[in-house]
Amino acid sequence: MSTADPSHGHGPVGNNGPVHQDVSFEKSDVRASAILKFLVYLGVGVVLSYVLTFFIYNSLKDYWADTHAPLLPSRVQMGPTMPPEPRMQGMPGHFVDPQQDLRDKIKADTDANNKFGWVDQKTGIAQIPVKDAMQLIVDKGLPAVTPAPAEKK
Repeated sequence: MSTADPSHGHGPVGNNGPVHQDVSFEKSDVRASAILKFLVYLGVGVVLSYVLTFFIYNSLKDYWADTHAPLLPSRVQMGPTMPPEPRMQGMPGHFVDPQQDLRDKIKADTDANNKFGWVDQKTGIAQIPVKDAMQLIVDKGLPAVTPAPAEKK
């Protein structure tokens, strides 16, 4: 952009360009032909990439059909099947309330943590409530652990 007087060095300014007292526009400021060429090349590139992708897809589809055995007719007629149990909650065909499941699990865990019983009576391993086990540790403390002897090199 130039601020020179439009009548000096740019030739006569006629009706074919903008006229301003302080600003003169040069013809080389914007070349529309370069922009249009870029857009045409871009369009051609997009179309060619689409055609190339289409041919690659068709050739791979044919290759797959030739090298792999088709599904058995009984399998095709069977259609999609449900996955085996246990299924995630909320799937079709699984009509269990997730909140009730959670409440039942919390109740079962709480009951398991609060009961007395034998885990293995032969070896003398018993189960006691967690609250009682924590109180025993506070009262008696943990047994002392002897460090392993260091190896000589």
